Amino acid sequence: MKYLTATLTAITIGTLAVSGCSSDADVASHNLSKAADQFEVARRVVFYNGITGDYILTVEGLCSLGNWDKQRELSVTCKTGPSTYKKHFLGLSDNVTYFAEQLEPNSASVYRYRVIFKPKSIIPDVEVK
Repeated sequence: MKYLTATLTAITIGTLAVSGCSSDADVASHNLSKAADQFEVARRVVFYNGITGDYILTVEGLCSLGNWDKQRELSVTCKTGPSTYKKHFLGLSDNVTYFAEQLEPNSASVYRYRVIFKPKSIIPDVEVK
């Protein structure tokens, strides 16, 4: 328990130290991205063929864009129910690009960073067979 408390304290201090160096736009952008990763932001992600001018695919809903994707790949994970999700993997090429549109305004504090702790992520659920 002491280790967990020390870790949380270190993260909080680090976040507060960094928050003094950012502009309001940086903090709001960070908080909106964090909200989207928590499936709180409705988005429309459109894939577009730049040669033909056609839309290839549209994904719409409470969606998070992949943060650790390989080059020329994009994953889109969408929440479809209380504890159900769909994940799509899409390849990008020289003529295929995408844009993500936030469908509705979301409030984001410019005075503090948003930090979310999920105990299940910190202490994994162990399955015994």
